[in-house]
Amino acid sequence: MSQPTALIVDDEPDICELLEITLLRMGIDAHSVFDLNAAHKILSEQKFDLCLSDMRLPDGNGIDLVRHINETYPQLPVAMITAHGNMESAIEALKAGAFDFVSKPVDLEVLRKLVQQAIKLGRQEPAPTPEKVTATGDSSPMLGNSPPMKRVRELIKKLARSQAPVYISGESGTGKELAARLIHQQGPRTDHPFVAVNCGAIPQELMESELFGHKKGSFTGATSDHQGLFLSADGGTLFLDEIADLPLHMQVKLLRAIQEKQVRPVGGQQEIPVDVRIISATHKNLAELVESGDFRQDLFYRINVIELPLPPLRERTEDIPLLAQHFLTRMARESGTKKAKISSSGLKRLKAYAFPGNIRELENILERSFTLLEGSELLVDDLHLPENQQTKPAQAEASDRPLGDKMEQVEREAIIQALEETRWNRTAAAKKLGMTLRSLRYRLEKFGIE
Repeated sequence: MSQPTALIVDDEPDICELLEITLLRMGIDAHSVFDLNAAHKILSEQKFDLCLSDMRLPDGNGIDLVRHINETYPQLPVAMITAHGNMESAIEALKAGAFDFVSKPVDLEVLRKLVQQAIKLGRQEPAPTPEKVTATGDSSPMLGNSPPMKRVRELIKKLARSQAPVYISGESGTGKELAARLIHQQGPRTDHPFVAVNCGAIPQELMESELFGHKKGSFTGATSDHQGLFLSADGGTLFLDEIADLPLHMQVKLLRAIQEKQVRPVGGQQEIPVDVRIISATHKNLAELVESGDFRQDLFYRINVIELPLPPLRERTEDIPLLAQHFLTRMARESGTKKAKISSSGLKRLKAYAFPGNIRELENILERSFTLLEGSELLVDDLHLPENQQTKPAQAEASDRPLGDKMEQVEREAIIQALEETRWNRTAAAKKLGMTLRSLRYRLEKFGIE
């Protein structure tokens, strides 16, 4: 395999020299240029495995270079060099598509880890495209051939190529942890731990110890040192599920740990460096919790760099037969029995059901029905669906979710109105609507708004 090459874009010769020496010691051939024009020129002439760019350049902004690389050389990871403590610039770079960032003065150990991950990513085999997902969905556990699921898988593939914090939104049972695992598995951290924690399941008095660790004797019951979940995930990904359940005092400490990339165990005297990618999720509306004062705005801004919205099952009912087949095949394999089939009337009833518990509820319904089944085919009566959650069959023929359609129409009209009021400025419209630009783009694609 050929020697990796890196492009350094910075107008400070001392910084360029420091980065070049560091990269050369890592076995990476480094080239330095001092402005955007020179960067554009050399990128068009030579292939690189990594780009490191300063935020401020003599002839423009490094974020413009990030956007250019993402559009023209999408396989090239680009990391930003930002001023110390300037998190707004770092987050802006991540939103623009930067792989990661490093602050001045450059911590060489942090830089080496970043470079190793970027080089690994640049040489990684590309993940299977949604089009390669087979009829049974075997090549991707994020099953579904509906347009919403194709968009989700495409976004997961892009997010895996970044180190930016990801916020996964969606109702309970839509597969948020599964999406987080896929982002981890398809990225450069796949050889390191994926650690998942449900923030709502940890007692408040133990939360700091569970996340950051503790020293022996730091409190009653601390009979030995405990490293905590951040250090357990070092080098990998930490998935904070139901992050909305964190109490305010822990939100402050989590924000500090994320920004400083260091943790202090309970009873400890020193900060310990930690390298984790943060993915968070909740079924609650974080923006509303920020408005009510129950969730810190600065933490929301830090974890919600890129949003991955997961659609509820009622918005992708065409995927139900595929999901049902997948679950029944697995159940038959695990029980060592013959696979059960679902009658056409049973599938029709499933597609008419609202599924407030989403995919998790579908799996539970099928598992219960499969366990109690005496024959080889699941009929309508075998499913035992709650009647009060059932849509009428006549309604289901016309639309799987008439109420959902009305809500989508209201949302579509609100988006168009906001766009018209802002002269179709997407950034201003997103702000007016109280959503991220990423969320707005997702909805524009979903509703077919040009």
